[in-house]
Amino acid sequence: MELAKTYTPYEIESTWYKIWDDSGYFKPTFKVGAENYCICLPPPNVTGTLHMGHGFQHTLQDTLIRYHRMRGFNTLWQAGTDHAGIATQIVVERQLESEGLFRQDLGREEFIKRVWQWNKLSGNIITAQMRRLGASCDWSRERFTLDEDPKR
Repeated sequence: MELAKTYTPYEIESTWYKIWDDSGYFKPTFKVGAENYCICLPPPNVTGTLHMGHGFQHTLQDTLIRYHRMRGFNTLWQAGTDHAGIATQIVVERQLESEGLFRQDLGREEFIKRVWQWNKLSGNIITAQMRRLGASCDWSRERFTLDEDPKR
């Protein structure tokens, strides 16, 4: 097999990331007697997509998590996203304005549905970006700040 002349990151990185994630390498081990190490990801707002600051912050956190994981700690990098309240409302209102509508035209229930649709879309984009960066979060524990557990 001949070695490719150029590196194709998507093909290689997406294959390996899936193997690592599916194998459970990012989950805590819960080894008895091992020290615990946890980082709760400051949840990005679902008002858009990640920016360079997020990439820098996530790289630092990922480095710390991987370092402690390799040292045998029970590690958890808790992933999640934040609803961002009013900022998300404004994003959805601007989307409506581009359609010639106002939130009052939809009524409360329909407007809330649109906000939740946006949350799902934006949240999925954010987590896909993090996975593309190679973030070793425990995705099985991913949370949203308006999920029942965090609200409680």
